[in-house]
Amino acid sequence: MINWIKNTVVPIFLVLQGTAIADTVYVTLEKDNSIAVVDGVTGKLSQVVEVGLRPRGIVLSKDKTQLYVAVSEEHTIKRIDIASMTIVGAFPVDKDPKTFAMSPNGDRLYVTNDDDNQLTVIDIPQNKIIKRIPIAKEPEGVSVSPDGHWIITTSESDNVAQWIDANKLDIVDSSKVEMRPRSSLFTPDGQQLWVTSERAADLTVFDVATRRKVKTIRFEIPGITSETVKPVGIRIDSKQRFAYVALGRANRVAVIDADTLQTRAYIPVGQRVWNLEFSNDQKRLYTANGLSGDISIINLENQQDVKSIAVGQYPWGIAVKP
Repeated sequence: MINWIKNTVVPIFLVLQGTAIADTVYVTLEKDNSIAVVDGVTGKLSQVVEVGLRPRGIVLSKDKTQLYVAVSEEHTIKRIDIASMTIVGAFPVDKDPKTFAMSPNGDRLYVTNDDDNQLTVIDIPQNKIIKRIPIAKEPEGVSVSPDGHWIITTSESDNVAQWIDANKLDIVDSSKVEMRPRSSLFTPDGQQLWVTSERAADLTVFDVATRRKVKTIRFEIPGITSETVKPVGIRIDSKQRFAYVALGRANRVAVIDADTLQTRAYIPVGQRVWNLEFSNDQKRLYTANGLSGDISIINLENQQDVKSIAVGQYPWGIAVKP
């Protein structure tokens, strides 16, 4: 059983406990123009593969045989065969793709184009763009509801989360959030939408049925100024017990009780933690720490940081293959 220390920093723990299920972790490296490949259990860096100029977002294909990577400065989403770690193709996309999400059935990619204020919808089997949707300024995050009905895009300049009907591919609604929203995520049951606001140091929870705000969660860390707390990536476990939020330059991951929506702890990780991902069994959490050039592996059975692995320059996105 976990002994929680509310609103305090959790001490670093250095030993993995129990039997771990193997994972391969793929991390995009913005400044190295590469992907780092890491054994999630041992923490060993096994390979670094060049993929193109400034890779950021990364997603595993539905059949887990390929990686899709947003290569921002080449304006493309590249396809990488996991078995050989070679580039086998590319999806057409417009300027500066940064983040993207896949439809639940794996047949579409929804890509935000930062420079074009646009969401590009790609049909994966046909390998073509099927629609370009004008959206709010400086789009950043994109997420899809578990049932595939909603696509959410966040606008850093206009401070909104936009609700796009995936069947009609039209904007249905727009929800105001606080300054500079970066990421969004639906709860596994699809009943809530969570949106982080980087400059406001908070997270807004919406009820999906009504699209109304449920709560705003403020992140306040003892000894850390609010200007340093910059929430970005979100992950919520499949049983909807806990949520984990990367807090950027605060060098912490917030742990939130997903039922009460109360922050329970802050876990120290590397510098400028931006994105994170679960292991397949959800007993570990991997974080990409941009400024320290490493990833952290957190043991979720005791909610403590367990290991730091150097991977290269500016880790950004993470995908995990069982």
